Amino acid sequence: MPHSWWRTGTVYQIYPRSFQDSDGDGVGDLEGVRRRLDYLVWLGVDAIWLSPFYPSPMQDFGYDVSDYCDVDPLFGSLARFDALVGEAHAKGLKIIIDFVPNHTSNAHPWFLASKSARSDPKRDWYLWRDPAPNGGPPNNWFSHFGGGAWSWDEQTQQYYLHSFLPEQPDLNWRNPQVRAAMHDVLRFWLRRGVDGFRVDVISHIVKDAAFRDNPANPGWTGEGPDIIRLAQTYSSDQPEVHDVIAEMRRVVDEFDDRLLIGEIYLPIERLVAYYGKELQGVHLPFNFQLLDARWNAAEIGRLIEKYEAALPQGAWPNWVLSNHDRPRIAARVGSAQARIATMLLLTLRGTPTLYYGDEIGIGHVDIPADRIQDPWAKREPDVGVGRDPSRTPMQWDAGQFAGFSTREPWLPLTPDRETRNVATMRDDDSSILALTRKLLHYRRERAPLNKGEWRLLCSSDDILAYERVSGEERAFVALNFCSEPRSCALPTTAGATITISTHGGRCGEAVGTVLCFRRDEGVLLSSP
Repeated sequence: MPHSWWRTGTVYQIYPRSFQDSDGDGVGDLEGVRRRLDYLVWLGVDAIWLSPFYPSPMQDFGYDVSDYCDVDPLFGSLARFDALVGEAHAKGLKIIIDFVPNHTSNAHPWFLASKSARSDPKRDWYLWRDPAPNGGPPNNWFSHFGGGAWSWDEQTQQYYLHSFLPEQPDLNWRNPQVRAAMHDVLRFWLRRGVDGFRVDVISHIVKDAAFRDNPANPGWTGEGPDIIRLAQTYSSDQPEVHDVIAEMRRVVDEFDDRLLIGEIYLPIERLVAYYGKELQGVHLPFNFQLLDARWNAAEIGRLIEKYEAALPQGAWPNWVLSNHDRPRIAARVGSAQARIATMLLLTLRGTPTLYYGDEIGIGHVDIPADRIQDPWAKREPDVGVGRDPSRTPMQWDAGQFAGFSTREPWLPLTPDRETRNVATMRDDDSSILALTRKLLHYRRERAPLNKGEWRLLCSSDDILAYERVSGEERAFVALNFCSEPRSCALPTTAGATITISTHGGRCGEAVGTVLCFRRDEGVLLSSP
């Protein structure tokens, strides 16, 4: 397969509510994104992925879509979107948008029609079922946001399925009319110039035809959110989903060099099936393995090897460290190891996705009880599922509201925002922002890093080391996962020089067969 832009580039995820407010309402918008394009060019990313901006009642902040072919006034307008796409393309940036096919808002005209009567032509566009013999829900499925996954409709005397909020009814993807309508949604945005889609919960869109009960989860300990009580055997990852995705891929392939990404939280052996037969599924099934991995050299090394070995012939890998649903990397591993994680992300084989704010090291942000926004956190307040700490505003300068807005933002800023911001850190060569930019630009310029092969050299004694090779050109990466100085014998690096250190300095330093590390240090070496 040729090296398309998405194979050699870096994707940067933007949560639009939290990137830049252009109109002073405390919420980010598309015009705010447009005004920050020069920063993204300076940083060195290649594509922007925008989380949902569609019209929505905002019960789940845009993942409850009431119109797939427009922009919510909170974020702007179609004209603003077109301006963003045009200017991004002029600056060499691609635009990827979220596609939310599993469910709509309960305010979507399709659902309002479906709900109006059992005889309505759109009744079968959603998943309606009669009660169980005892009068209760049709099966035992749980919602991902707590409680049961079925809601009763008094008017039509049936239950409808919602895998998330009751305000997010699931579409029936076994209905060819639904598929055709959603394919037209894809074409609408492709014609407007988008370069690809990240498909939300793509493994969920087809359910078991018989709606059988899910079995108990043998790993459930009695704690945690409702959704983990049962194995999701029949409510997701059904065999028929791959035919549906192949149809979706054919629509995307009607347009030149476009990208299809799938959000899939599955073990590696099931994840790789989403590349599809003859690689005609999604181009990139999101690889979230680093989100839950134990943070040590041996574990990360094993994970990378397992993933690389499982990839189908010709499939292109990808890596993710953080996103809008999971704790940020700095919150998980600490600020020192966040630098190691950044070097790891940007030097592994495959397409990396960088989450906004990770480049300045935003970590956990405490959200006071009276400022919690996340509906999942409100529905299951005692199990630690809140996503708000991962969605706090980007911090641009040391001003009162960190340059994000002229008023109090919709979520709190970090306590150290006066120093943890772009304006302060971009002039500090020792900052994580400077490190991220160096790595992004070096990755873009060096074939071993953006398309070369990967080979493990060492993953023991707190050190992970690997080689990237393209033709005669080689690069080496060595990472100290320990908070103490370490050394490692790597004969293959003899005569190489240090190009980038996570600590700064050491550039141009020659190394022998033994590489010495400072605490929490990673180094990128170029071959002699």
